[in-house]
Amino acid sequence: MNGGDPGTGGGTGTGGAPGAGSVPGTGGNDARAIGHGRVYQASGDQHIIEHHHHGPEGGRGDGGTGDGGGGAWSGLDSVRWPSVGRAPAVLRDRTELMDRLRAGVAPGAGGQVYVLHGLGGCGKTAVAYTLFQHATSQAGRIGLWVNASDTASLRTGMLAVAADRGAGDGELTAARSGLRAAADLVWDHLDRSDRPWLLVLDNADDPAVLRDGGWLRTSPRGTVLVTTRQAARHWWPGAELLQLGVLPKADAAQVLCDLAPDAGTLEEAEAVAERLGRLPLALTLAGGFLAHQVIDPWTMTQYGANLEGGEGLDPIELLDQGAEATGGGDSRHLVSSTWQFSLNALTSQGLPESVTLLRLLACWSGDPLPLSVLSGLDMGEALPARRVETALRGLLDQSMAELVPGSVRCLRSHGILLDSVFRGMPSEQCEVLVTTAARQLAAALPDVSEPRRNDPRTSLLVPHMVALLNRLAGRANVEQQAAVAVAEAALRLVVALHRDGDYAPALTVVQQSVDLGERHLGAGHPLVLSLRERLGRVLFRLGRYDESEALHSRVLAHRERVLGHDAPDTLTSCLALVYPLQPLDRLPEAMTLIRRAVTGRTAALGPAHPLTLQARTFLLDVPTGAELEAEVDGGVSLLEDCHRELGPDHVITVISQVVYARALFYAGRPEAALSAAREAVASTERLHGPDYPLSLNSRSLLSSVLHALGESAEAIEQGATVLEARTRTLGSAHPWTLHAEELLAEFRAGA
Repeated sequence: MNGGDPGTGGGTGTGGAPGAGSVPGTGGNDARAIGHGRVYQASGDQHIIEHHHHGPEGGRGDGGTGDGGGGAWSGLDSVRWPSVGRAPAVLRDRTELMDRLRAGVAPGAGGQVYVLHGLGGCGKTAVAYTLFQHATSQAGRIGLWVNASDTASLRTGMLAVAADRGAGDGELTAARSGLRAAADLVWDHLDRSDRPWLLVLDNADDPAVLRDGGWLRTSPRGTVLVTTRQAARHWWPGAELLQLGVLPKADAAQVLCDLAPDAGTLEEAEAVAERLGRLPLALTLAGGFLAHQVIDPWTMTQYGANLEGGEGLDPIELLDQGAEATGGGDSRHLVSSTWQFSLNALTSQGLPESVTLLRLLACWSGDPLPLSVLSGLDMGEALPARRVETALRGLLDQSMAELVPGSVRCLRSHGILLDSVFRGMPSEQCEVLVTTAARQLAAALPDVSEPRRNDPRTSLLVPHMVALLNRLAGRANVEQQAAVAVAEAALRLVVALHRDGDYAPALTVVQQSVDLGERHLGAGHPLVLSLRERLGRVLFRLGRYDESEALHSRVLAHRERVLGHDAPDTLTSCLALVYPLQPLDRLPEAMTLIRRAVTGRTAALGPAHPLTLQARTFLLDVPTGAELEAEVDGGVSLLEDCHRELGPDHVITVISQVVYARALFYAGRPEAALSAAREAVASTERLHGPDYPLSLNSRSLLSSVLHALGESAEAIEQGATVLEARTRTLGSAHPWTLHAEELLAEFRAGA
């Protein structure tokens, strides 16, 4: 299923404009040129094989008929046969696209130029081959195939087209020697062809090669199909642009099953296809590898596991083995090198910064990346700030990235492309790029000092941070600067996720960050301790109290030993440990830690400092019985201090409202607690939204106050709201969900 651009399908997008105007020449034909422009050489595959033009003098070889000189012609492999290496057995998906292209070769159709563009490996050549077969076997057309990857291949192939269409030796000699414009000769004979034709210009990744001499034109006698990675519309005036993307999930899985039917089920193939990003080239290589194993064949599941690094295998190297197994070893058939053609083209166009930008993108994942991550990017001479926009445009034009519409403007590159680029990244650049990638992620995060309601940018950054951690984890030696930058960015992201209530992704990021930090910075590094503390907080929010307590206790002990009893970070650990101690019914220990933190912060920072005010909220939130009654009256002064120092919408102020309402209720003052609880619900939902944990805590408190006051109907209503939200956001087995369920059952039983 491959060739110049192997693969099996994708999505389409159409567009275009009327044809370009006539270009004067010496051939006397009415062909129209598509654009003009600069000339430069680009490298590419050259399928150079001796070609013999068979037929008597005055006739047309290779099965053609008509007037014009004959004779022997030596050049590319026969233009009557696609030079695609392995032909696709079945073209999956692409139904709408093929319908459009078949209409272009239907009887009477002509004068069209279709430009099929997309990422390398998405199956452009496979689509072109399928159309070629249809045109020659069913549509009654002559098929002509030319490799347009570079000037030499294009010129040789197009002169072979002229010979096929009847050009004599004298005409060809004049064109080769420059006495006659070669393109005019070709198009003169194409215009006078006795049979309609389809001309495929394959791998035209450098459109300037076509513009040199006006090779790309239209003719009423035939249809032109160009395959290219170059998506910029300005290169293709008058042509209809058709975009090719990756395959749908079901079709991608079917490709694997087509190639390796005995390797596994369709469901197993779907999992492998998703891991390969549904890229036709990768699917073709994977299927070819599975189909050609002899001694100990793998299943689809085994192959997928090995793509994830099982058996110590490099996933890109594993994919490339599929080309070796099926005899398709040229560089366009290899994941490790197919995109080098696009990178070479960018460099030759004077856009080396695009290569640097792609290497930066390769530090992240193939998921949508908020464009704000690139704001303020400046990598000095390699990628100055003024060239970032131009560099990005180069990647977009080469189909190596695409813009993703939505509420947050994003950029996306294929995951296999990024894996391959990172794998081939020069080691001397890796540290700088990883450090830059970490800092750009951190800079794109919302300011956690201000309350926000689930900023969508935060969750979008998670897969990119995970990818960055994985990239660094695969390196044995990492400079401290890079490790610190990644750890700092991860910590900021975890804090943002925690405050948004996204605990599951926060757990993934922080666990990997701790592992990375301990390996490259050491277990006692301050950043690693901060990450471990955050891990303890996330575990608490997920209801894993014993694990949270054990982790917080270790961090506190280390900080006491290294930093001192009253150091700021040590006092922070005291309060962090309070959270799991409370549900574990170890309230005396918790109160000792709270009083220690309040005393220490008051002495160091003063009674009205935000951190001191935060510690004071614990005095109302944790104690019970007589100890709580002794503290409850202090809630008024706490509220006043918070409003005065922080304002009504600061998160600590809102927390103080919630804990004050709680203190009033559990101190036996439900009447006073009712209005305080209603205010707490209003404040938390205004600040965080209705599903935020603090909002649900305050609503749960309100339901308990209402029940105590005999307002059963509203208590049940509020309790049901809490249970539904807890179940939806935390799951039915979370301790907080179970507690909400118990409370609601109690309210209903007492109604």
